[in-house]
Amino acid sequence: MVLLSYPLALILLTVIAVPVGGELSAPAVWWGLLAGVGQAFGVWWFYAALGSGPISVVSPLTSVLVAGVPVGVGVALGERPSALAACGVLLALVAVVMVSRQAGDEDVRPHRFTVKVAWLTIGSGVAFGLNFVILDQVPVQAGLWPLVFGRLAATAIVAFAAVLTANFVVERGVPMRLALLAGVLDAVANTATLLALQSSLLSLTGVLVALYPAATVLLAVVVLRERVTRGQVAGMIFAFASVAMIAVG
Repeated sequence: MVLLSYPLALILLTVIAVPVGGELSAPAVWWGLLAGVGQAFGVWWFYAALGSGPISVVSPLTSVLVAGVPVGVGVALGERPSALAACGVLLALVAVVMVSRQAGDEDVRPHRFTVKVAWLTIGSGVAFGLNFVILDQVPVQAGLWPLVFGRLAATAIVAFAAVLTANFVVERGVPMRLALLAGVLDAVANTATLLALQSSLLSLTGVLVALYPAATVLLAVVVLRERVTRGQVAGMIFAFASVAMIAVG
């Protein structure tokens, strides 16, 4: 799916970046490329871990690393959220784990959490988390151009990975339309993430963005009529509470 969604996102981001403008400096280009590398390897390793290991372990562990890395780096760089916001961050980390767990640990596949799967999971979570850290370094004057170069790098790496693993297949029909929709949403999400990082603390923005599994679960309930566990419902409640605490704090 990313073989279609990534190139489309690249085109859309370029179209948006031109009228928005921005200084096309060396830092903008290099930080953007580096962010794209992190995102591409995050996607590659995440799907590899899901394909070889138990989803009920891989998904929540990846999510908590995605949230934890920017929080840790932000604090290390001197960010000091208020006490209420800090409590919101801790609650958000708990929420990320709870909503990321698959329904009741019902993954009955004979997949084990091996050393290889563990490294793929950790690598994926750290790569995604570092993507936020890198984007936080992007000069505000660069506008949206870093996102363009980031998606360019990610597209190249994903295509290379697809060829390397013999998965270079272009979807058709409904999967293709879904991939194109994902590309549009990808462009919107990346733009929103960059703007959020530029206007708030890394430690707060990173953990808020990492709460995306809560939105996924909520949409699955509303749109697909899926059933969720009590733990996931509690996780969504914690997620909403953590957002309120961070916003107020």
